[in-house]
Amino acid sequence: MLSLTCKTAIKAVIYLASKFDTGEKNGIKEIAEFIDASEHTVGKMLQSLVKGEVINSAKGPNGGFYITAKQKNQPIIKIIEAIDGKEVFKQCGLGLSKCSASHPCPIHNDYKVVRDSFEKLCRDKKMSDLCEPVTNGLTYLTG
Repeated sequence: MLSLTCKTAIKAVIYLASKFDTGEKNGIKEIAEFIDASEHTVGKMLQSLVKGEVINSAKGPNGGFYITAKQKNQPIIKIIEAIDGKEVFKQCGLGLSKCSASHPCPIHNDYKVVRDSFEKLCRDKKMSDLCEPVTNGLTYLTG
């Protein structure tokens, strides 16, 4: 359902949110290394997140990427919309372009339940909800 870039973006934002309390700004290399992703992919994806106002960036010797308190409390659906777009929760489970209730694919009804449930999770969960267990060592971003 989510692209690899979007999954990488979620991990990067969780990482930035976990650094909120220290006020650190993080560079592409550090973020990519921590989440075990390509620097090139992370760089392009972070720019999309800045453009979507999901995160911020600052230039200069003390620059880098960071997140504000308001951004930390945004639902994770904001990341998904910035990377994969708003249509991700309307797509067919088999990738058909004309799948609907009146013209369903073989898994339409079952997939719609899962897709709608996942969309609700993404609307309900805030970035802060996901970073806290990472910060406390209860969950992981690599593995």
